[in-house]
Amino acid sequence: MKIMLKQIEIDQNKALQSRGLEPGGKVQKFIDNEVLKRCAPYVPRDNGDLNESGRENTDIGSGEVSYDTPYARRWHYEPAKFQGAPRRGNYWFERMLNEGGRYAILKGVTRLSGARPR
Repeated sequence: MKIMLKQIEIDQNKALQSRGLEPGGKVQKFIDNEVLKRCAPYVPRDNGDLNESGRENTDIGSGEVSYDTPYARRWHYEPAKFQGAPRRGNYWFERMLNEGGRYAILKGVTRLSGARPR
């Protein structure tokens, strides 16, 4: 029996770039935009400032979505009776992921990066 091993050198940065997976690349931008879009129906709403703050305070491609209003933290963690409840309310990111957002975002990432779905 013969076994031949070949050494293959791969430029990791080039490999990531070819799939759009580099920091701030097309896949990260897609994820950030999808999180904002898919969270919108879950974010508590009075006049829309909290939801809009997500768009204004998020650097698309950074991998960090930020809702920055004086009351954002309170409304994320504390239950309350919001207009549009029960869908709109606290823990909007977690609920979005658990109600199909995780699958939808991963499906988009798979498509964008050229990966094969399992």
